[in-house]
Amino acid sequence: MNLPTVVSTTTTPSSKPLQLSDVTLTYPDGDTRLTALDSVSLEVPKGTVTALVGPSGSGKSSLLAVAATLISPERGTVVIDGRDTTGLSRRELTEVRRHKVGMVFQQPNLLPSLTALEQLQVMAHLDGRSAKAAKGRAEELLDAVGLSEQARRRPHQLSGGQRQRINIARALMNEPTVLLVDEPTSALDHERGAAVVALLTELTHKRATATLLVTHDRAQLTAVDQIAEVYDGRLRRPTTATAR
Repeated sequence: MNLPTVVSTTTTPSSKPLQLSDVTLTYPDGDTRLTALDSVSLEVPKGTVTALVGPSGSGKSSLLAVAATLISPERGTVVIDGRDTTGLSRRELTEVRRHKVGMVFQQPNLLPSLTALEQLQVMAHLDGRSAKAAKGRAEELLDAVGLSEQARRRPHQLSGGQRQRINIARALMNEPTVLLVDEPTSALDHERGAAVVALLTELTHKRATATLLVTHDRAQLTAVDQIAEVYDGRLRRPTTATAR
């Protein structure tokens, strides 16, 4: 899938909040360089989930890191919500991530001393939001992920599936336009994993985020909107999940 390079110097609303165009990334490997991503282009439209699949070492994690602006590619562009991130300073990239990108990691990494509600509130505090507004937003998101009754519980009092739901709610706390999700079901059984993917899809549709989901479990992909396969750093043309 070869898309034209997108060039933007200002932030403008986009129907495709995440756009990667002709992205190439290499790593040093002895006397040579290993190609992790080879001219990858991908668009994730607003309000849709794109699942990224492929074998271990195919480039999935590298693509997610580039999309998160945690790694800069040698060639190509990453456009987030209409803003070309090429050439931005470290401070500017941090601001883009803070206000535009939500990240759900493989392990929830919740703070053991905080309640479910406080896990979310601390995100808004770091962003400088008022305590009252943060509490209301956190309560609304816990309700959205079905955990209102667990708001006062701490991580050790929650199941693995519940902790992952809090992880998702926390990533949505600052109202990102792009949601990047890394293997959220790897520590869950099939039933709980399927429930997490279904929840991600439901929240994506309702909140109009552009969600890129890395997963190894193809059996859980019936709920997503499109599937993109990565092999040896190259991206095959995305297909709709219903076409599988």
